[in-house]
Amino acid sequence: MITPHGADGKSLGIIRKPECRRRRRSHVARTASRSGDGGATGIAEVPHPTLLYTIKQVELVTRSHLDELVKPAGITALQYTALTVLRRRDGISSAQLARNSFVTAQSMADMVTALERRGLITRRRNPDNRRVLLLSLTEAGRDLLDTYEEAVRELEERMLSGLTPAQRRNLADYLNRCRAALSEIPPH
Repeated sequence: MITPHGADGKSLGIIRKPECRRRRRSHVARTASRSGDGGATGIAEVPHPTLLYTIKQVELVTRSHLDELVKPAGITALQYTALTVLRRRDGISSAQLARNSFVTAQSMADMVTALERRGLITRRRNPDNRRVLLLSLTEAGRDLLDTYEEAVRELEERMLSGLTPAQRRNLADYLNRCRAALSEIPPH
């Protein structure tokens, strides 16, 4: 059990109660005894990271590589992603772009302003709802994407180099199913 704890009765943080530590030690002892080493060398079995953790690690390392790749253009990986979404879905609102780019509406508002200042996107009023601004790539935005298209493809190829074509198709299918199960965004 995890409880707040402090000498003066105020919360100082999260502290594990002693009974939890005993339970954890007994689990370690059970694990060590199953391994046959009697616990002399510590935990014999290291649990595998969760799939969620692995997916996040892939996302972080991919974003890091993409940030380095597009740095000469003066944009970030998230800005690059937003531009690619606009290439596929021209004329969407900032809120729709935020949902499709996996950032908050406020972050997207700042990003849209920066991309517009750079001349990579434009905003225009929605003729059906004058309160909504629709976003589009400019020619400069399309040119920037064209410039990096091959390098991004090579990065993806490097990431997938250990997979067969069938495994790549399966991976894409499985990831799209996972995304659909957790969101209202339909698979692309």
